[in-house]
Amino acid sequence: MIEAAILAFTTFFATVAPVDVAAIYAAMTIRVRPVRRRRMAGKAVLVATAILLVFALFGSDVLRWLGVGLPALRISGGILLLLIAIDMVFARHSGVTSTTAEESEEAGERTDVSVFPMATPLIAGPGAMGAAILRMAEAHGDLLVEAAVIAALLAVMLLTWGLLLAAGSVSRFLGVTGVNVIMRVMGVLLAALAVQYIVDGLGSTGL
Repeated sequence: MIEAAILAFTTFFATVAPVDVAAIYAAMTIRVRPVRRRRMAGKAVLVATAILLVFALFGSDVLRWLGVGLPALRISGGILLLLIAIDMVFARHSGVTSTTAEESEEAGERTDVSVFPMATPLIAGPGAMGAAILRMAEAHGDLLVEAAVIAALLAVMLLTWGLLLAAGSVSRFLGVTGVNVIMRVMGVLLAALAVQYIVDGLGSTGL
C-alpha cells in the first residue's frame, strides 16, 4: 500500500505540476488583491479535486461501458504521460499541461481565473485525469490500494493549494531555473513510469 501511495503521489505530482501551476498563477493574479487571490486559489483546488475524484472513482466504469480494456488504458495512458514527460524534460509547454494561446487570451479577459484556466486544464488536465483513472484501475479493486491512491491525490491537491497561496513567494524564490530543474527531474521519473505502462499494456495483450 505504501508503494502504491508513493507511486501515485509521484504520478500526480508530475502530471499536476504544482510548482509550475503556482508560477503561472502568480503571473495571472499579479494585480489581484491578496484576499481575492487566496479565495480563487481555494476555489480552483476544490473544483480540480472534484474533477479528478470523479475520474478516479468512475473513470474505469465509463471506460468499461465504452468497451475499453485495461491494456488499452495502460498503453494510451502511457503514451499521454510520455508526451507530458518529454515536455517536462525539455521545459516546454503544450496544450496537454497548460493552456493554449487562445485559452490564455480568453483567460486574460476574465476577472476570476479559478475555474478556467486554473482548475482545468492547468490543475486537472488530461494527464492528471488519465493518471487518476490508470492508478485506480491498477488497484484491481483492492480497497486499501484505492484508498492509498485517493490519499496521494488529496495530498498533491493540498500541496498545490499551499503553493498557490504562496505563489508569488515560490516563483520569486525558485526563479525560472529552479522551476525548470524540478520540472526536468519529475519529467525523467514520469517518462520511466510512462514507458513501464506501455510495456505492461503491450504485455497484457500477448504481443
